[in-house]
Amino acid sequence: MYRAVTRDIQITVEPYYLAEESTPEDEQFFWAYTVSIENMSGETVQLRSRHWYIIDANGNTQEVNGAGVVGEEPVIEPGGSFQYTSGCPLNTSSGIMTGNYRMQTDKGEFFAVKIPAFSLDLPDMVKTVH
Repeated sequence: MYRAVTRDIQITVEPYYLAEESTPEDEQFFWAYTVSIENMSGETVQLRSRHWYIIDANGNTQEVNGAGVVGEEPVIEPGGSFQYTSGCPLNTSSGIMTGNYRMQTDKGEFFAVKIPAFSLDLPDMVKTVH
């Protein structure tokens, strides 16, 4: 799991490879990821938009922007949380995703919340530390 906290909003991401959706012989690899957003602050927030950077093993970067997540702009009360699952296809067998959510307080203030960088790796992939 990967975790980041910004202004007492905790983002936790758990990625996993979907072998049944992937066709490695055609260089098509698919991952799903579950994101948990926990509001540890004292104010109500609403997730308004997302901005993702998806980087494949060749260094190619794709940016994804849009309103909300999975068709929703959830309101998260103090002490509350929201969880969703989405997916990401790649043409390489590994990659990295990172980004941020644009949140709005109930007083109308906007601020960015960091999504931790997380790796998309095949389950049997050998990892090397340099």
